[in-house]
Amino acid sequence: MSPGPSRLGRETLAAQPLNLSEERFIVHLPPHQPDRGFALLVFVPPWQDARLPQEWVSVLDRYGVIFVSAARSGNDESVSGRREPLALLAAHNIMKEHPVDPEHIYVAGFSGGSRIALRLALGYPDLFHGAILNAGSDSIGDGRTPLPPKDLFLRFQSSTHVIYVTGDRDTEHLVDDMVSIRSMHKWCVFNVEDYIQPRVGHEPAGAPVLSRALEGLLNGSRPDSSKLAACRSAIDSDLEKKFQKVQSLGAAGRRADVDKLLIEIDEHYGGLAAPRSVDLASK
Repeated sequence: MSPGPSRLGRETLAAQPLNLSEERFIVHLPPHQPDRGFALLVFVPPWQDARLPQEWVSVLDRYGVIFVSAARSGNDESVSGRREPLALLAAHNIMKEHPVDPEHIYVAGFSGGSRIALRLALGYPDLFHGAILNAGSDSIGDGRTPLPPKDLFLRFQSSTHVIYVTGDRDTEHLVDDMVSIRSMHKWCVFNVEDYIQPRVGHEPAGAPVLSRALEGLLNGSRPDSSKLAACRSAIDSDLEKKFQKVQSLGAAGRRADVDKLLIEIDEHYGGLAAPRSVDLASK
């Protein structure tokens, strides 16, 4: 599998496929295969080595979850050049080699890796059906984590389960989680849970909270359909008002104001504004 274009923002993934013979991954395969097939957890690390926290092994085995993580995928590596494509390649190749239930493929990360996991969950909801964000998160719908094209974002809203896990002593990242969750609700993402680990600082999730998170992903429910529909309708209405203002400014010959407003729309609404924003800009 060669990495394709990124679905988030204007970055592109590596134009040439990564040479898998030169890459190293750690893979943990549970001893017993569930009847439905294995679940899969793709982990994006902040560190450079391919590592599995040892206390996670018993939890992964209990739930029948394959774990995979790439080396040289830490915070110092290129997001679009290595970190994202390595995670996608890891998922693809595990699915080729082992019987994986496609409905139970998840992405996770710790610290800086958790922020990449959020980007991957948002950009690839057709692959990842849930995310565990461990001590690292961003708000969505801004320059750092823009919204993907509308068809993908609708899928993210309706079928992706996002779980935040942070220690109660990791105050900086607890604040980040609050801001991120608030942005999720603003953009109609309601299938969200927040687990706080007692007496824990900035460190990977312990076995009990990982167990709780996996239990939530494997047995989670869908968001309330009427609440989701009403929220989506409100966003569509606000965006339509923005486009009507663009057209009014254009009709008045105020090109500079049109350009400024279209930039603001693209930065805020991301893929939800396309292709209409592009069409208006070309006119």
